Amino acid sequence: MRRTSIILTLVFIGLVSCKQNKQENEHTTSEKFEFAKIIKDDYELYKPNKEAKAVLILFGGYSETAEDIKREFKILNIARKNNIAVILSNFNQKLWLEENEKHKLAKSLQDIVVANQLPTENIFIGGFSSGGVVSLLISNFIVGMKQFYIDPKGVFIVDSPIDLVALYKSSEKNIDRNFSEPSIQESTWLIEVLGNNFGNPEEDIKKYENKAVFTFSTNNTSNLEKLKRTKIRLYTEPDTLWCKKNRMADYEQMNVFYIKKLSESLKIKGFEKVEYIPTENKGYRSDGERHPHSWAIVDKNDLMNWILTK
Repeated sequence: MRRTSIILTLVFIGLVSCKQNKQENEHTTSEKFEFAKIIKDDYELYKPNKEAKAVLILFGGYSETAEDIKREFKILNIARKNNIAVILSNFNQKLWLEENEKHKLAKSLQDIVVANQLPTENIFIGGFSSGGVVSLLISNFIVGMKQFYIDPKGVFIVDSPIDLVALYKSSEKNIDRNFSEPSIQESTWLIEVLGNNFGNPEEDIKKYENKAVFTFSTNNTSNLEKLKRTKIRLYTEPDTLWCKKNRMADYEQMNVFYIKKLSESLKIKGFEKVEYIPTENKGYRSDGERHPHSWAIVDKNDLMNWILTK
């Protein structure tokens, strides 16, 4: 069974193509764009030759590597023009983070920043799909731990599956709906993974609350409580017609439903720097495929302005 692509209804759809974009590779040489390119097993770093104004750390979708991020989210050129260092992480395949994973990842990120003499006071973290879940959870962890000094000024997600209970229940619906064999296989795998780790949410929802970004049914946002003063952006593309046609998904099964509810909940709780950003007809993959669950829904110029504006 393929475990690297998950259905769109509360998902992190894996990107099928693993082809490198040769044009993008040409555009990331230090000679042409004044970027030093550093490639390690865990990440790729694109660092301005002069002092960077900010650092942007990106996490990809469930199966995405740094190369996939680079292909689907062509941010390097505009980041170079704005003198922003970019770290593309290979850390993936996470729907939640265990405590030891948070410690290890936070230390790894801090080590990268320090070793490469990047600014520690102007860091932004973001991710697509499950990478957005990682971005929010690791940002909350870093801000809450005194041993780390790379507190992010901002964090953003791109159409992320933030509610594990909803993910479990959506998978049950997909199996009952019997829309397609891949959908059944993926949903069966999800229920198995979530069930083995946390049990059935109807029997013990606390285990889900302890790990999820957001639990809508109980309005639990405890894993974000350290980010009350941090800028947060929540990107999503609510194309209900596309989801109904291609996934037989109800609105309540879409990431957008829970992302919007999270935005509303955080604002009520006093998070004054939260932005909910729904887009329209911007979601396309690098091969031209129309897909609302895509990096492309993020306006790159606007993102740069957000990073550079205090």
